Amino acid sequence: MTILYKIDQSLYVNVTNACPCDCVFCVRQDHESVGGCASLWLEHEPTLEEIISEFEKQDLNCFDQIVFCGYGEPLVKLDNVLALCKWIKARSQTPIRINTNGLADLIHKKETAPLLEGLVDAISISLNAPDAKSYVDIAKPCFGEESFSHLVHFAKMCNKVIPKVTFSVVDVITKEQLEACQQLADTMEIPLRVREMIE
Repeated sequence: MTILYKIDQSLYVNVTNACPCDCVFCVRQDHESVGGCASLWLEHEPTLEEIISEFEKQDLNCFDQIVFCGYGEPLVKLDNVLALCKWIKARSQTPIRINTNGLADLIHKKETAPLLEGLVDAISISLNAPDAKSYVDIAKPCFGEESFSHLVHFAKMCNKVIPKVTFSVVDVITKEQLEACQQLADTMEIPLRVREMIE
């Protein structure tokens, strides 16, 4: 069972396979893993103790960053992620990043960005669409059209408490949609990164 995996000089943390979205471009639709590691499909949802046990096998200071990103939405397991960030921060200066779909507030029915303050150094939020309707078409969130406004609010709150916030989009959207995403990102003063779809 792959809980931790390495890509370049980053250590990735695969805390869950659960996700409230079913994005049309998601790599897990057609691939067992990324970056040449073993399958990222988990035999079971790992406990906090199991994840820490895997961390204890690593020299965390050897990595450029530790990234919560696997075959699921890491903030589904918010309590575990917070506990792991605290555990890492007590033992290492290695920066922590979270890759997220930005729907944690809907998942947990509360404001979640403030909980990340002081624990997370960077966060990448999958924007992927410029408006609620196209977001539903692309990301297929289980929460429906309200998802987009919650994503935008989450990003706004993250920008207040996390040093580095980035939006990302995958290059499957139209040029017009991409331009509209860029405009939204500029308005919010959040950098936008365009990612290539993994074939």
